[in-house]
Amino acid sequence: MVVPIVLVVGYSFMDNVIMKRNPEFVGLDNFVEILTDGVFLTAIGNTLFFTIVSVVAHLVIGLAFAMLLNSTVISRATRGIFRVIYILPWLFTAAVIAVLWRMLLNPNGVVNYLLQSDVEWLSSPDLALGAVTFINIWAGYPFFMISLLAGLQGIPGDLYEAATVDGASPWQRFVSVTLPQLKPIIISMSLLDLIWTSQQFALIWMTTGGGPINVTEMLSTYTYKLAFSRYEFSLASTSAVLILLLSMVLAFFYVRHQRARD
Repeated sequence: MVVPIVLVVGYSFMDNVIMKRNPEFVGLDNFVEILTDGVFLTAIGNTLFFTIVSVVAHLVIGLAFAMLLNSTVISRATRGIFRVIYILPWLFTAAVIAVLWRMLLNPNGVVNYLLQSDVEWLSSPDLALGAVTFINIWAGYPFFMISLLAGLQGIPGDLYEAATVDGASPWQRFVSVTLPQLKPIIISMSLLDLIWTSQQFALIWMTTGGGPINVTEMLSTYTYKLAFSRYEFSLASTSAVLILLLSMVLAFFYVRHQRARD
């Protein structure tokens, strides 16, 4: 891992490497060009929206389904069926998910048929970002659901019994017992999901390719296009270094939390 990282960092300070026989050292010029590029700034905004909305939705939906599967309101057989259904999105690869939802959201697809409409979900500048975010939410919530379900099953029943004896309502038990017990798991998974989602590439590339007109352009697709569409490998390396720095910040907080937890 060290060798390619060092190479990419070195490329970011050079004139267009690979495409030029004798690239020259240009210092921070590549960083200035990237940071002042309007498309890069758009990609940052899209990535922030995509990541934050996805992580929040993953947490909320995953916790809701985990509590449903952990409750005694429904029978054991029904819980087993729901577990299979809810876990299905996590079993598919990004390629399968992208193809599946491209077919469902096609103007002639099932979604438009059910809604009796002809909306261009993945081609509309107003809807494309929301559509790919929804797809990512659908694909990622099972990870939270499984982890939180394991956490819920590890909470001692005595805590709930004591809270009930003290007259706590279901909402008060949730706030005072469930959430504090799940807090370490929630923080760990949220930080991991922030790292993973901010680097999502395959799902975006295979659904919208960053379009239309950059409305779904992410940092990952922006970097890919710089390298393999425009052949600006030094600028692509610079973008990759900036993404690496962002990932290192998130990883720092994750490791710090894990050490504090241990």
